[in-house]
Amino acid sequence: MRLWFLIPLLLCLPTLIRSEDYSDVTIVVRGAETIASTSDEFICATIDWWPPEKCNYDQCPWGQASILNLDLNNPLLAKAIQAFSPLRIRLGGSLQDQVVYGTPNLGSPCTPFSKSSSGLFGFSQGCITMERWDAINKIFVDTGAVVTFGLNALQGRWQMGRGVWGGAWNSSNAREFMEYTVSMNYPIDSWEFGNELSGNGVGASVGAEQYGKDIIELKSIISQLYGNSRKPLVVAPGGFYDQKWYAQLLDISSPNVLDAMTHHIYNLGAGNDPQVANRILNPQYLSQSSDIFRDLQMTIRRHGPWSAPWVGEAGGAYNSGSRKVSNTFLNSFWYLDQLGQSAKYDTKVYCRQTLIGGNYGLLDTETFVPNPDYYRQCLAVASAHGKGSNFLRHQRFFGGVALLMLNLNKNMGFMVSVRNDLNINFREMAGIKRDSSFVHGLKRTVSWVGSKASDGLEKREEYHLTPQDGNPFARTVLLNGAPLQLTEDGDIPSLPPVMVSVNSPIYVAPLSIAFVVFPDFEAEGCER
Repeated sequence: MRLWFLIPLLLCLPTLIRSEDYSDVTIVVRGAETIASTSDEFICATIDWWPPEKCNYDQCPWGQASILNLDLNNPLLAKAIQAFSPLRIRLGGSLQDQVVYGTPNLGSPCTPFSKSSSGLFGFSQGCITMERWDAINKIFVDTGAVVTFGLNALQGRWQMGRGVWGGAWNSSNAREFMEYTVSMNYPIDSWEFGNELSGNGVGASVGAEQYGKDIIELKSIISQLYGNSRKPLVVAPGGFYDQKWYAQLLDISSPNVLDAMTHHIYNLGAGNDPQVANRILNPQYLSQSSDIFRDLQMTIRRHGPWSAPWVGEAGGAYNSGSRKVSNTFLNSFWYLDQLGQSAKYDTKVYCRQTLIGGNYGLLDTETFVPNPDYYRQCLAVASAHGKGSNFLRHQRFFGGVALLMLNLNKNMGFMVSVRNDLNINFREMAGIKRDSSFVHGLKRTVSWVGSKASDGLEKREEYHLTPQDGNPFARTVLLNGAPLQLTEDGDIPSLPPVMVSVNSPIYVAPLSIAFVVFPDFEAEGCER
């Protein structure tokens, strides 16, 4: 499934308030221009290393959701992964650079993490056995998951000063682990090097020059181990974006070594911040993330055009998420908005923190039942990954286009009529104002049919998502008025649309989300 994005060059301001309940909006879309594309596995979710003892703000929300202890036999887990066909899964997180691999030459007992005041993030070194690695790969092979695995990039280094680590990477344990993985024919799509060691780092940092040299070594190891077979991608550094550090890493690692640059983004603040909910509904605040995506895109173009931007972790609120917001309907607004922002700037992969674990899991940590964001992610895969306000992105969908509209206004709905610039004459275009920041309550992405003649019989598919009982903090989401719940057999429910005449306007209710599929949308940019 290939995604394409178009810039709306012409937008109309609301011209008439029909009532106090909704506003008429007309949008004109220029459908011939392509601005970016994502990968086929753009949608991604993470599984972390945190043990049950990981706590923030007097709560410990991780339970048995770690790579080391997650119940891989729970049938809901496999069904949740398989529903995406495929879902990219990134295995990694803060404790990644304290993980050793239980290979024959490890030279020490293979034991899990334990609390340690002298260890990074308050935990000791932890080990994954090869038996556990076998079990993890079995479920991924069975469900068709696309796997990105994060390697320990601190092995062999020493702490030179406060938070600063020096010395070259000792690759021996990682190499033996990778050799085992290759011998078992486990289909790893990409190996990621390190977690949050870039710039000033989080807990620890490594200079870009040494990091670049180590990535060259990792690339060489992959070339040797995989021979003539398809070689996994090399991605790094999995940290918070620092322009100077990222640019230097590309300069040092040399052309065609680093296939993707991963970065993390938690734009809503700390999990216990009382302003998290308000930030989600503030379009100006949400739009600030575009600066990061834009800057990284330019850094890659200037210093490493062979590479591509990835979001390796995005959870909204950091420190395990917000227990009041992250697993509710409201959380979806920042998430879907950011999917689109990142895509506009050529991001190829976007990994949501987490599939399961913490307060921000797509699945409930204890029951494995999907949280509201899981269904939104399903619809994003099935139809489109979108964003509104300042840009429009489209996806080819069996000959058509899928669109997303987010209404952040608590009180007003929007009646959206959309036109294609292919059937607007010059005089009409001259009277239309260009896009501005007036859209304070509506993040929207929309389009229309185009110049093709219509007999009025064509239909479009609409998927309207609202919270149960109108409560934005509800953990049950309604699709076209019906609650989304697992079937009696524990299967992910079907997501049926309502069929609407393609020529009618689209009503987007207050605090709601709408996916709309147009089967015959005319957009040349989507055909390239």
